[in-house]
Amino acid sequence: MDYGQRLEFGAFITPTAADPMATVGLAVTAEASGLDLATFQDHPYQPAFLDAWTLMSFVAARTERIRLAPNVLNVPLRQPAVVARAAVSLDLLSGGRLDLGLGAGSFWDAIEAMGSPRLSPGESVVALEEAIDVMRALWATGERGGAFTDGEFHRVHGAKRGPTPAHDIPILIGALRPRMLRLIARKGDGWLPSQAYLKPGDLAAGNAVIDEEATRVGRDPREVRRLLNIGRGPSGAQPWHEELAQLAIEDGVSTFIAVGDDPQVLARFGQEVAPAVRALVAAHRAA
Repeated sequence: MDYGQRLEFGAFITPTAADPMATVGLAVTAEASGLDLATFQDHPYQPAFLDAWTLMSFVAARTERIRLAPNVLNVPLRQPAVVARAAVSLDLLSGGRLDLGLGAGSFWDAIEAMGSPRLSPGESVVALEEAIDVMRALWATGERGGAFTDGEFHRVHGAKRGPTPAHDIPILIGALRPRMLRLIARKGDGWLPSQAYLKPGDLAAGNAVIDEEATRVGRDPREVRRLLNIGRGPSGAQPWHEELAQLAIEDGVSTFIAVGDDPQVLARFGQEVAPAVRALVAAHRAA
């Protein structure tokens, strides 16, 4: 299932508060190593972590090329109309380098402790879809008049649109279950699961759900990018670059994001693994 998209590689960096500049330094290393994307966990209830938005803003000022993304933003604790403004602000300040990763929430005891009401799995999917509608409505600066959306959990009534982002901000959604996958097919620009939570066959099954729903609503399935958070190295006897090339060719993964906070691993990932994967996939496509 090769979707033919450009291969990209990124870093999944823990936003550790104990040594903030070391966290920023990992993003700088990721850029220097040729990686395309630096991403950060967003757990606002975790006092050992830096706030994701503040961190990304600081990293944007310390870098020039690499794109930035939350991996993924905790939407239950982030008011979507405010997220829309914050996302555009960071996109403008960084010169169009923001990808917006979103999640429906999972650690509900901690989320509830921070003041957000607990949602059922079904309610959290509805709330995320409504949040996406709010964000896209506020970004639609070509439309006349204020933005209006009516939802059970999120709504805007005449909110002023804008500012205009520097580029079309892609919405990447972290999900595994079919209902969320269908939401990705309708409203998302990318599917962002984590390899650690996948069983054999889950990528193919998820791709099938997304492709079927995208086709049903009149979208080209290739519009939905397939990303993957991966471990710190090869998961089996197969060399790392061969394993990733196989995932690209067979499961359509076009963005690999390495989990880990070792600058040497990030350097190797960008300087050695990424070129090797690109070469293998290019040879396959040429054949």
